[in-house]
Amino acid sequence: MANENSTNETHHLRNITVIWLILSVIVDLLFWFLVGPHVPPGTMTSSAKGNQFDFTFLCLMALPVLIGVWVYMGYAIRIWSAKRPGAEEPMTGPNARTNKTAQVSWIVITSVAVLFLAGFGTVELVISQGSGGGEGPNPIWTPPGATKAEAAALTPKASWSANSNQVLTVQVIAQQWKFTYRYPQFGGFETTQLVLPANTNIAFNVTSLDVIHSFWAYQLDVKADANPQQNDVAFTQTKQLGSFTVRCSELCGIWHGTMFNSGKVVSEAAFMSWAQSTEQANAQNTADLPPFAWTYVPDANGAAGGYYTDGNVTPYSTVEIYGSKQSAP
Repeated sequence: MANENSTNETHHLRNITVIWLILSVIVDLLFWFLVGPHVPPGTMTSSAKGNQFDFTFLCLMALPVLIGVWVYMGYAIRIWSAKRPGAEEPMTGPNARTNKTAQVSWIVITSVAVLFLAGFGTVELVISQGSGGGEGPNPIWTPPGATKAEAAALTPKASWSANSNQVLTVQVIAQQWKFTYRYPQFGGFETTQLVLPANTNIAFNVTSLDVIHSFWAYQLDVKADANPQQNDVAFTQTKQLGSFTVRCSELCGIWHGTMFNSGKVVSEAAFMSWAQSTEQANAQNTADLPPFAWTYVPDANGAAGGYYTDGNVTPYSTVEIYGSKQSAP
């Protein structure tokens, strides 16, 4: 009788395994070819493309687990249902509860899976220079061929030109409730338009003028917290032309939901034309801005985070220089 039970258990285990294996291969192949290319966030940048692959790969690993649960439940309902005439006894009893092979297999398989995923995630962060996430003021991973000084500490005097393989620095300044962008390699002009050249390594330097915000350029797969008096650096490399959406993803006040705008990736020639013309058109406004810095301290009289002095109020900070170079009348 014991041999018969053992044979039945082996028979059922083999059936479940074969059904699971066939369905897993079919579903994974369908997902890879039909769904994978459309998995967010797309392929607009290196970090987006890398994360699309990561999400697809993780789904390919998760689907067989889901299918395994469904196959077992379906098999149990079909074979061991009490309502089914002549139904067999389910795989249970002392042999199931004290099966060392099953226990060891479970521990080994789950341990290997967790360790593999930890290693996979770490490698993917390294090869994609932080995978589009904010790394703080001293990034661990930088774009290929760029030192930390070149990637994250460019001065306003540094210049950028198309086809130069240089890192383009864009400062993201968040405040309630909008984003503005500053280009230190083009005279430090500030604008509400976020325009990027294609096929270029971008260093986003993200900061805030008031409360905590978060810069999230969805299609670029870039996300970095914007903290007051902190510089948070995130890298990506643009790959495709097109538009993208920017949102604040940190609750920052009553109008948090309206804190969004858009940007676009254009050709390098189009970017140079836009940047140079914008620099010239905004020359007077740029002269009235605070000198470029990685962070800015709003003055005491700017209740909503403004940094223009009126000449009669003692500045909030005696260390950083900000405010118009000319005193207000």
